[in-house]
Amino acid sequence: MRRRALLLSAPLLLLARPAAADLIYVLNSGDSSISILDAVTRTELRRIPALREVHHLVLSPDGRDLLIADSGGNEIFFVDPATGDIRRRERVSNPYHLDFSPDGRFLVICSLRRNQVDVYEARSMTLLARLRMPDKPSHMAFRPDSSIVYVTLQGSGTVAAISLETREALWEVPVGREPAGIIWHRGRLITGIMGADHFTVLNPDTREIERQIVVGRGAHTIFAQPDGRALWATSRVQSRLAEIDPSTLDVRRVIEMPGGPDCIAFDPDGRIWVTLRWSGRIARFDPRSGEYETIRVGRSPHGIFVQPRRAEGAAQTVSYPTTHAR
Repeated sequence: MRRRALLLSAPLLLLARPAAADLIYVLNSGDSSISILDAVTRTELRRIPALREVHHLVLSPDGRDLLIADSGGNEIFFVDPATGDIRRRERVSNPYHLDFSPDGRFLVICSLRRNQVDVYEARSMTLLARLRMPDKPSHMAFRPDSSIVYVTLQGSGTVAAISLETREALWEVPVGREPAGIIWHRGRLITGIMGADHFTVLNPDTREIERQIVVGRGAHTIFAQPDGRALWATSRVQSRLAEIDPSTLDVRRVIEMPGGPDCIAFDPDGRIWVTLRWSGRIARFDPRSGEYETIRVGRSPHGIFVQPRRAEGAAQTVSYPTTHAR
């Protein structure tokens, strides 16, 4: 497999961006910064200082704001996705992972360090409920009707279901050691088991694990391709990116990708952008050719987001699935 690395240096706006270039946002959790890259030239246009530790991000339902969570700094940055300008900042208790319910009514925030799950009214950022959870709430997925959010608890080795109407915990089921990324997929919950080498497929109605999908040690996160033709899963320890058939859940192929693949974003041309936590790089992978290249960013890059742009240079907002597939 052909592989080449691009070394980048400019932390500020140094190079002109072609009008049609997508913007790539990368959260550097190890040095408290946000890199904004030009997708065409693969150069860093700008680096925004954060507070202490940025991990995850999500686009608002109306596409106006990119919410970037600084878990160590206890704040969320509301960023203009077309420019990278920070519109405002909100004080929030240890925001590690965050996502909006499919209907846009709720913003749910997992606090990994403080063992809590917060449910906010999305428009007003009013805190509706704070649920104390057993140990290390990590990632989340939603039922398509927005009635329930499912949260992985890394320390407990379980998945918990929380009602978004009553804001009460409904049940908790063991799934394996250190569960992490989770998605809703065709009536099932697929969860990465970091302490093992597989993803579990959980039936949320019977609360039974129906099967395992082996991808490699440190199975971590899973994302649905926007056109629905594939699921893409990462294993951080064995450093693999796996393509999974969405109908059979069989592994179609495995791409060895050194550096600890973590989060994924998709661009309009079908390429996949992957953060490599252990190498301070991101990968730009073409699923058609099977080739990828790496680009240097900050230390311990985690969350990643693609902001598509129109040919004339105007901003165009496209929302891709992050933690749930309907």
